[in-house]
Amino acid sequence: MELSTLLHATMFLPLVAVVGILLCRHQPNIRDGISLLAGVLVFACVLAIHRQFMSGGDVDITWVEILPGLSLSFSLESLGLLFALIAGFLWPVTTLYAIGYMRGHHEKNQTRFYVFFAIAIATVFAIAFSANLFTLFVFYEVLTLCTYPLVTHAGTDKAKQGGRVYLGILLSTSILMFLLAMITTWAIAGTLTFTSGGIFPEGTPAWLLSILLALYVFGIGKAAIMPFHRWLPAAMVAPTPVSALLHAVAVVKAGVFTLLKVCVFVFGLEVLPSLPATQWLIYLAGLTIVLASLVAMRKDNLKARLAYSTIGQLAYITLGALVATELAIVGSAMHIAMHAFGKITLFFCAGAIMVACHKTEVSQMAGLGKAMPVTMTAFLVASVSIIGLPPGGGTWSKWYLIWGSLEAGQQLMVVALLVSSLLNIAYLLPIPLQAFWGSSDTNVESSSQLKEAPMPSLIALVVTAFMTLVLFVYPNGVYDLANRING
Repeated sequence: MELSTLLHATMFLPLVAVVGILLCRHQPNIRDGISLLAGVLVFACVLAIHRQFMSGGDVDITWVEILPGLSLSFSLESLGLLFALIAGFLWPVTTLYAIGYMRGHHEKNQTRFYVFFAIAIATVFAIAFSANLFTLFVFYEVLTLCTYPLVTHAGTDKAKQGGRVYLGILLSTSILMFLLAMITTWAIAGTLTFTSGGIFPEGTPAWLLSILLALYVFGIGKAAIMPFHRWLPAAMVAPTPVSALLHAVAVVKAGVFTLLKVCVFVFGLEVLPSLPATQWLIYLAGLTIVLASLVAMRKDNLKARLAYSTIGQLAYITLGALVATELAIVGSAMHIAMHAFGKITLFFCAGAIMVACHKTEVSQMAGLGKAMPVTMTAFLVASVSIIGLPPGGGTWSKWYLIWGSLEAGQQLMVVALLVSSLLNIAYLLPIPLQAFWGSSDTNVESSSQLKEAPMPSLIALVVTAFMTLVLFVYPNGVYDLANRING
């Protein structure tokens, strides 16, 4: 099959699935089966794209030209393909998890959930394969809008308030900063096409580029750099499959992916280190890493703790993008994948605990390992990967980030990464350790009456936990794509 056909299939198959989901809304088994089948077919398409890309295949697609040189266009490069592979693999896995969770938790409006879930994934592929900043911006905004109904799924006042924060921060940062930066870039460079080495002409004032860089870093709100991070914990009012989608598959990964694309293909690795603003933004990323970890330690609610953990982990990727050495870029790109599998596993486990025994607080986890050994073992494995210790895949991405920071003379950022790892240990490892070896609270339901989550959810979290181990033993596939980013 031609690359252009495969590329279109990744974006349109989820939308075809939307039609099937709506038509079968009164037949839950068929409806959910359509979602699952669409995910498997899309992943097969992405694998076929990967095979052709690694054999030298290339493609350029233009849907419509708005102005001369400004179009909705799509192309293929290694960072976008890496993002697409992650989304393609995790969509069917998350769908499988959602089938168990949504039914086990007796969630309402399940058809609406699967519809917007599929639209969000289609949008992710459009972002991944965007050939220019204009195309990426359009679908970046569509992703915000189509995930809003997922965040507010419960329909409660708390959910609506969380949705308002989510929409307010993401839209305001995009319109006031991201859009302004993009228009200014167009005015200076005359193009928005992603180009290896950057697009700004020689002689562009460093002060102007510094302002633009700051506008991009803060304007790409989905990357959740402080102080524009509050939307992320606010969105935790959503059902756990949505949290998994936000934190591992779609929204936050779209943010750091966009920031990486801007740093590598709009500014260029030679330009970034020379800008006055770069060092201050690097310090901000380091500060976000440490502060988010400290806040996570203080959160007793498990999803809130994981949300602040995500903020810190995203700042790893932002840090690598701004450090702008080849090793740091490799580390950032690899961390998109490694964090995706580790963090989605942790959210899957949080949802499994909620469905099986209705516990949401870290202080309630003691003794759960006896009743939920599979779930808590998966939580332990994923925690090790997030920390950056063997045998978790996160070991390699953190290694390259540290190595790249040292290469750039950013010793203080190495300290921030190492301190963050210690804090990760402090707020993640006690959860499974207490679950297996702690004494359960006598005031809560006896652990002997508890059980694992529904089988579809259990299978999904085992698959993603296993993948964190696979990515430690076989990281070459991720590394090869990450290493191609620098040409």
